[in-house]
Amino acid sequence: MKQDRLDKGAVVQRDRETYGVAPHIPAGIVTPEQLRKIADVAEKFAAGQVKITSAQRIALLGIREQDLEAIWTEFGQTPGHVLGFCVRSVKVCPGTDWCKRGQQDSVRVGLQVDARYHGKELPWKFKLGVSGCVNDCAETCLKDIGLVGTAQGWHVMVGGNGGGQPRLAKRLFEHVPSEAEALLMVDRLVEWFKGQGRKCRMGKLVDEVGLDELRRVAGDSQADD
Repeated sequence: MKQDRLDKGAVVQRDRETYGVAPHIPAGIVTPEQLRKIADVAEKFAAGQVKITSAQRIALLGIREQDLEAIWTEFGQTPGHVLGFCVRSVKVCPGTDWCKRGQQDSVRVGLQVDARYHGKELPWKFKLGVSGCVNDCAETCLKDIGLVGTAQGWHVMVGGNGGGQPRLAKRLFEHVPSEAEALLMVDRLVEWFKGQGRKCRMGKLVDEVGLDELRRVAGDSQADD
């Protein structure tokens, strides 16, 4: 019986014979040319289904194992990080590019977060999100670390996840005025999580050490307010 192929970024499907793959699509933004490429590859390798995922990717399902290498060559990418102990995805809303409710440029910030972290090896799986307003369409409330735009800056969220024991993220900081400062907080929190070496989601560590300790880790002046 076949298993997931971490080296090929491929998840074995229900039939235990075929696989699913998902090319990396930063911030879920695709060009018409990219969509045509995905359609062409799906047809060439007889994908059983093409599915838009909750992580803003487009998955090709029902792929034969012998075609995995060729598919990534066609996409011109290394295997996508859809499994394994790493940053799996960075979910991003439209922000101020298009949304009438956007208060911060979540796309620009989300692309920076994606460039820094997508595929980064960590002790356990990890997800991030960036929303341009408190409506939180990127669902940062269910992410290990998230940024939420406000009129005054960014909320920094920690400790959310779905799964068998779902939990909502907690607000670590409110209205961080600087985009650079908010990103630096994310940097410090991710590195702290990596340094703990624990095989668990961020939320478990939030419960163990508390928000005050994480405020100290993130190193923001608001921690002393």
